Amino acid sequence: MNSIVKPLVARMHANYVWVIVGTVFLALLAAAGIRATPSVMILPLEHEFGWNRTTVSFVISINIALYGLIGPFSAAAMQRYGIRPLVLGAMALLSTGTLLSIWMTVPWHMLLAWGVIVGAGSGVVANTLAATIAGRWFETRRGLAMGILTASSATGQMVFLPLMAFMVDHYGWRSVALLVSGIAALLIPLVAVFLPERPSTIGLTRYGQADQSVDGPASTQNPFSMAIGALKKAVKIRDFWLLFFSFFVCGMSTNGYIGSHFIAMCNDYGILAEGGAGMLAAMGILDLIGTTVSGWLSDRVNARVLLFWYYGLRGLALIFLPHAFGLSYFGLPVFAAFYGLDWVATVPPTVRLANDVFGRVAAPVVFGWVVVGHQLGAATATLLAGFMRNSLGSYTASSLLMGGACIIAAVMVLGIQGGHLGKKALPLSTG
Repeated sequence: MNSIVKPLVARMHANYVWVIVGTVFLALLAAAGIRATPSVMILPLEHEFGWNRTTVSFVISINIALYGLIGPFSAAAMQRYGIRPLVLGAMALLSTGTLLSIWMTVPWHMLLAWGVIVGAGSGVVANTLAATIAGRWFETRRGLAMGILTASSATGQMVFLPLMAFMVDHYGWRSVALLVSGIAALLIPLVAVFLPERPSTIGLTRYGQADQSVDGPASTQNPFSMAIGALKKAVKIRDFWLLFFSFFVCGMSTNGYIGSHFIAMCNDYGILAEGGAGMLAAMGILDLIGTTVSGWLSDRVNARVLLFWYYGLRGLALIFLPHAFGLSYFGLPVFAAFYGLDWVATVPPTVRLANDVFGRVAAPVVFGWVVVGHQLGAATATLLAGFMRNSLGSYTASSLLMGGACIIAAVMVLGIQGGHLGKKALPLSTG
């Protein structure tokens, strides 16, 4: 790998850091596309196997929960064993799990393939990876880098969902499973070649670093102990709980609700899967813009204020959603504009606050635990919305519930003090 990378570095010097960002962006984009795949499979699986929406939602919720629960241990393992080996292993799991799913015939097959194997792989190629890359490779413009990497999840939907919906309608859901399996496999050699372990590996320092000091050697601590140790220290700090529960609501209102149920919701109003997927893709385009700008703003504006506006506007958009379907041509575009711009715009300021409170080294692991809250919220919303749809016959009550939770989260984040700690930020060693 070094024989290929070092000549490139010699020509690009410190700008090679953006090659790192591009490589990780593609890996995160592929993982996001794979995570979004079950949303276009809900109706086909209902029709082929007779599985009800609660059953499929349960599998998706397991996937989402594992995606979050593995995060802190993955971030700790990256400090112990390195980023590249874990990302390579995760892409292999994603490719294998999606491929195996083409032979599933009973619910536990889907639980194993999409719930456990894909959930475990996606837990590594996640926002904790983005936070680790931003902390390890950037001294300045860390918020911008985090914004770009986080936007990959929206871009994954933008790139894959319309195509997947078309393939489901014309070639069946198995064609989609084969597609995403192949994409994950193609990313393996790209990551192997273009993702060095740390700046010092290829003779660089962090982007914007003023001195010539290099990061210390890899941790020798057990990753499990490191992750649990970080949690024990974090739970004693009030800001951790405010970040955790606000991110719980973030997960409820994005991946868990809109990400999992929007296409099925559109079907209730006579909009075909391709139309619903196209609307999600439009939200993805808007979020690519909104989250990148959010990263830029996170380097310049109080992160608490950003989060207040993001959660508040998202809540209003979700409360408006049931009415959007009745406003002819203009309703859904208005919802998409407000909701899409801040789909995952909350991530850069949340990571900024985690860095302020816990320090650059410990922040990725602690942020991993915050992401656990996000994914537990998403899993809860996926299962709850499926149950409420079956019981009430519509998604209206679910939309109002998610919108109200976002309004509460908007008020909650104003209590976070991390943005004011500055140089007095409390360090949290993982050692």
